[in-house]
Amino acid sequence: MGEAETPSFEMTWSSTTSSGYCSQEDSDSELEQYFTARTSLARRPRRDKDEPVEWETPDLSQAEIEKKIKEYNGQINSNLFMSLNKDGSYTGFIKVQLKLVRPVSVPSSKKPPSLQDARQGPGRSASVRRRTSFYLPKDTVKHLHVLSRTRAREVIEALLRKFLVVDDPRKFALFERAERHGQVYLRKLSDDEQPLRLRLLAGPSDKALSFVLKENDSGEVNWDAFSMPELHNFLRILQREEEAHLRQILQKYSYCRQKIQEALHACPLG
Repeated sequence: MGEAETPSFEMTWSSTTSSGYCSQEDSDSELEQYFTARTSLARRPRRDKDEPVEWETPDLSQAEIEKKIKEYNGQINSNLFMSLNKDGSYTGFIKVQLKLVRPVSVPSSKKPPSLQDARQGPGRSASVRRRTSFYLPKDTVKHLHVLSRTRAREVIEALLRKFLVVDDPRKFALFERAERHGQVYLRKLSDDEQPLRLRLLAGPSDKALSFVLKENDSGEVNWDAFSMPELHNFLRILQREEEAHLRQILQKYSYCRQKIQEALHACPLG
């Protein structure tokens, strides 16, 4: 893989669940079923039992890397081997499970992006101005052939390109997951971490280490990562929620005022 800065791909689907489609040119009510203030703006409590944890990733000498690769290849029952390159780097496969709870956006036009489109970037070219939103099948799994120096951010971008997703990569995060002593641990990778290096250190067992792509719910909303239609939709939703809360407050105080007045009228004079 001499020119393999760009990962190559091999895709497997673990589910054939049909996806729900919604066109960006549809009515506002259809759009809002995907983008609501409570699901997209508010930080939601975790529903799984995963716990954050950090574990050591020691630096290896070239001899140790070569030994680790031989041990790794001796433990797998497939052709997804790791290979040591002459420059000291190595290549191999990582498996990523996509666990996305919100829909992703893809171009509604089936025309492949041109070179000029690629230079302009997502969201700027004519081919991605009109979008279709859909849910990826649950527990979609993808194998990526990557370099040891491929970073987590590059893995996310490569996955989005493969699925033609035009959402900002900053909306997503790559996590490493491990099962230890009956407990499940989850850790968010930083942009510069190298997944294949982590795979080599952990060995081929999915229980020891697996990779998961999830929404990047950091607690703070990164407004720059949203498109103009999404931002306008959020404003409409916020306005509706504000008006609903105001009505509830007015009704509450009106009810209290009425009860107090009824009590006053019921009290005997003197």
